[in-house]
Amino acid sequence: MIVWMVIAAVVFLALLFRNPHFFQDVQYVRDKIQARRRVLKYKQTNYSILDRFLEAVKAQPHKPFILFNDETFTYQDADELSNKAARVFLHNGLVKEGDTVALFLRNEPMFLWLWLGLVKIGCNAAFLNYNIRSKSLFHCFSRSGAKTLVAAEELHNAVEEVLPSLLEQQVTVFILADRCRTGNMESFKDKMSQASSEPLSKDLRSHLTLQSPAAYIYTSGTTGLPKAAVVSHVKLWSLACSMSMAGVTSEDVLFISLPLYHTTGFLGFISVIERGNTLALRSKFSASQFWDDCRKYNVTVIMFIGEMMRYLCNTPKKPNDQSHKVRLAIGSGVRADVWRYFITRFGNVQIKEVYGATEGNFSLLNYTGKIGAVGRDTFLNKWVFPYAVIKFDTEKGTPLRDSSGLCIEAAKGEPGLLVSEISTRAPFAGYVRDLQQTEKKRLHDVFKKGDLYFNTGDLLCIDEDNFIYFKDRVGDTFRWKGENVATTEVADIITLLDCIKEANVYGVEVPGQEGRAGMATVTLSEAQRFDPADVFKHVVSFLPAYARPCFLRIQSSLDITSTFKHMKVKLVEEGFNPNQMTDPLYFLDEKNKNYVPLTVDIFNSVTSGKIRI
Repeated sequence: MIVWMVIAAVVFLALLFRNPHFFQDVQYVRDKIQARRRVLKYKQTNYSILDRFLEAVKAQPHKPFILFNDETFTYQDADELSNKAARVFLHNGLVKEGDTVALFLRNEPMFLWLWLGLVKIGCNAAFLNYNIRSKSLFHCFSRSGAKTLVAAEELHNAVEEVLPSLLEQQVTVFILADRCRTGNMESFKDKMSQASSEPLSKDLRSHLTLQSPAAYIYTSGTTGLPKAAVVSHVKLWSLACSMSMAGVTSEDVLFISLPLYHTTGFLGFISVIERGNTLALRSKFSASQFWDDCRKYNVTVIMFIGEMMRYLCNTPKKPNDQSHKVRLAIGSGVRADVWRYFITRFGNVQIKEVYGATEGNFSLLNYTGKIGAVGRDTFLNKWVFPYAVIKFDTEKGTPLRDSSGLCIEAAKGEPGLLVSEISTRAPFAGYVRDLQQTEKKRLHDVFKKGDLYFNTGDLLCIDEDNFIYFKDRVGDTFRWKGENVATTEVADIITLLDCIKEANVYGVEVPGQEGRAGMATVTLSEAQRFDPADVFKHVVSFLPAYARPCFLRIQSSLDITSTFKHMKVKLVEEGFNPNQMTDPLYFLDEKNKNYVPLTVDIFNSVTSGKIRI
């Protein structure tokens, strides 16, 4: 017996010596297992995030729930205002159980009252990106299946642009204004001010289960226009639990300046309900005002994306940079150099990098604090939550397979495609009304015939010490300014111009910048000349700022594959360096509102950071 105890002790010490993060690894997997059990329990009892919110209202009615500008809304205020919103939807049977309502507004408390109100009557919401316009806006609305749209007053013109198409589909359009200036729209605020704030019957949502959709959050996939990912009520619990695992407590004040239509922003709101704490909300991120807001609201936890952190680091230094109460930053996409500078300049803020996807069934958390990593690869984690990094052919855009037709795990240090097993314990709900795109995210016969894995579309790398690092996105999507840009959508918009015959859109690396800047290589239509001012006006009118190509390249023809797909790899490698090509190059000059010739001087200014894009 003693001998076996000695052997066990030796083995344990050997493991500990080889892996100094052993205890953290075990703790992380244990926390994930406990969180999954907790979610399963809620699923069995049909206990939703809304139920948690209503319990908080009873337990702490006067506790601050939302801080916005100079206003404070308590838990009781939120309950009553969401009751009013729900009654507007119920009026004259406008919205029925199970319906979807599209929300098209910026960050404001009304966004939250609307969502809570919809869930109270057994409905869900589609979160429309307030940057989209025209074709993209109508596509996203139509894909949701909604027959009701609620839009912010400042987005009135964007709605008016697609109003004829909405009216054709007999859509009811509400504007969040006291009075409407367009006859075919109704004022929501006016109706809400007259509605009762009394509690609603639970019977209105009796049909809901935790498998029911709670929201549709749009994500740019590998091709085409944005897709609506189904976020169920059980998924909300999983997201909320990830925040508690990251260290958020009931005493924290959490700050959100990211869009609520974005998963990261909405996740922050859901976690506040789960923890019973306070949310400080800003209408739009401001690097110059960020720390003043943190001091104003006594913020202790912030949500971030990598680009946001870089913007903060680029602000002029101030004597009070470390005068704040922020102790924890949770988010994704922060570069290692930005991470180091951030904590050096702004103080002892613990950064928790999270990896995941809106529609995904798998997530990672950098629980060790290793700068630049998104998590750790451990046998225990992989055994309980099966995933793998597999070899990927970036030229063909498909996983590499062996002679048996099965996928091959990538070697240590080799970038590969992250995949996670789809099962009853880790489901993949897919995209609303888009079976084709849903199927594209499923990988069959990965490690054995008949198995099924979720294709994250991301290249990751595992180093010799088992830390996992995000490398890049695959397919026809790149990330810029914290948003996913679908290249096919941008190309479709560009080719609406008379002078453009074809367009191949891709992302290129810019020194010192997060993600990839948009670039389009185009061919011109016969007998047409390139009109840079007209092109600038067009992309500004039809594309959000993050999707506008920063660089244009004109060629006589575009290289395509045997299946008529545009070839991007060589173009991406060549980038936008005028010293390495003879093709005409243009630069998106926001200041002069034009596409101007990309000279060597402009190139040097962009790559050195003198010109910021």
